[in-house]
Amino acid sequence: MSKLHKNMIKVCDCQILAHYQFEGEQYILTLASDVIARETKPGQFVHITVSDALLMRRPISIMSVDVENGTFDLLYKAVGEGTRQLSQRKVGDMLSVIGPIGNGFNITNKKLPLLIGGGVGMPPMIAIAQQMKDSELDPFVILGSEVPFPFTPVVSAMGNACPRASHTMPLLEDWGVACRLASLQDFEGVFKGFVTDLARIYLDSLSADELAEVEVYACGPHPMLEAVATLAKEYALPCQVSLEEYMACAVGGCAGCVVAVQTEQGTAMKRVCVDGPVFDAQTVF
Repeated sequence: MSKLHKNMIKVCDCQILAHYQFEGEQYILTLASDVIARETKPGQFVHITVSDALLMRRPISIMSVDVENGTFDLLYKAVGEGTRQLSQRKVGDMLSVIGPIGNGFNITNKKLPLLIGGGVGMPPMIAIAQQMKDSELDPFVILGSEVPFPFTPVVSAMGNACPRASHTMPLLEDWGVACRLASLQDFEGVFKGFVTDLARIYLDSLSADELAEVEVYACGPHPMLEAVATLAKEYALPCQVSLEEYMACAVGGCAGCVVAVQTEQGTAMKRVCVDGPVFDAQTVF
């Protein structure tokens, strides 16, 4: 285990309180843990035992927390045997969970944060939005998916720079956080295009003074993150990205999730699990 995280990562036995299934083999899992709910920062993840039959855990980003009730939520998609076995777990089951793990996002004082999440990269953006919702910051969230969203989109009553996008995530609407959805599919009320296309429309609607208050935060597939990094560079915006990598131990011991990062001393190999998963976009792309 990384020395930096040695006294921070906890092993918890967490009871399943709720387990919802959505289209596209997507699931939202609610687990009980006072420690993880209290100590989690946006961008961190947990390493979770999916069943008694599989030894290897699975890393899943934390979507939201309820500190008062000591719970946290995970959004995941069943894409392999491990997550498929996790999808079979029932309310009342106990799961061994290691977390919270990793270096999360550094939330700055930029007044107009732009949060971009694609696919299973949506949860960290929702986690950031939860932290920002009662602050002086005014975030705009763009969520993208090529399968039906893991929620029922609703028409937003909040302002919109893009008339071709009218729907939002109900949870973000309840929080008072502006959000629009993007997809290449023909979903009702959803912008037809890439998340970066919608982001460009939003950025072009801002004044020079407003652009100076934008910082980009993103999580999603590598091609999406590379496109987001390119967009941020074009507009001269600071950008933090959370990388998705296959992990074995997820606590820095195996170095199986390393990525090349540009530093002042040259290229260095960093572990996504504990040195990240969040990095400055221009250092990795």
